[in-house]
Amino acid sequence: MTHTIRKATADDAGRLAELAAVTFPLACPPGSSREDIAAHLASTLRERHFRGYLADPAVTVLVIDADGDLRGYSLLVDRPASDPDVASALSALPSVELSKCYVHPDHHGLGAAAELMLASLESAAGTGAAGMWVGVNSENAQAIRFYEKSGFRKVGTKSFQLGSTVEHDFVMERGLG
Repeated sequence: MTHTIRKATADDAGRLAELAAVTFPLACPPGSSREDIAAHLASTLRERHFRGYLADPAVTVLVIDADGDLRGYSLLVDRPASDPDVASALSALPSVELSKCYVHPDHHGLGAAAELMLASLESAAGTGAAGMWVGVNSENAQAIRFYEKSGFRKVGTKSFQLGSTVEHDFVMERGLG
């Protein structure tokens, strides 16, 4: 697969929403209802939401662009954590949140996720941040292993609203120095 990792533009918003509809459900616990997943997609991952993220100066969206086809993305938020459980768990401050990091399932196992993670870490370090954090569902063993392999460690827990269900996430953090 020939691809590049680049900053997303407003022209990518629709394709990002399509990619999110494929990748977000993969990160959900096995017992998640289709209704809860659909509600989350509708409330945070539609084209208009991506347009808002892309217009926000505190947000960076990186994409894996495979000859014009988006195959993965990460969304970094460069502002202090607003969740008190997260804020109290972090030690590498200031910290950038890795809010989203997804690769299309057709590209799993090809090294694309590791490349996207490296680009995300470099982007966060470029802001002057001392650390990066991510919330990952406590039942998502594959993602937890990936983040641990990428240098993150569990430092706390937080709740995550998925539609009508409250899920439990690990807060994972790593330094950028």
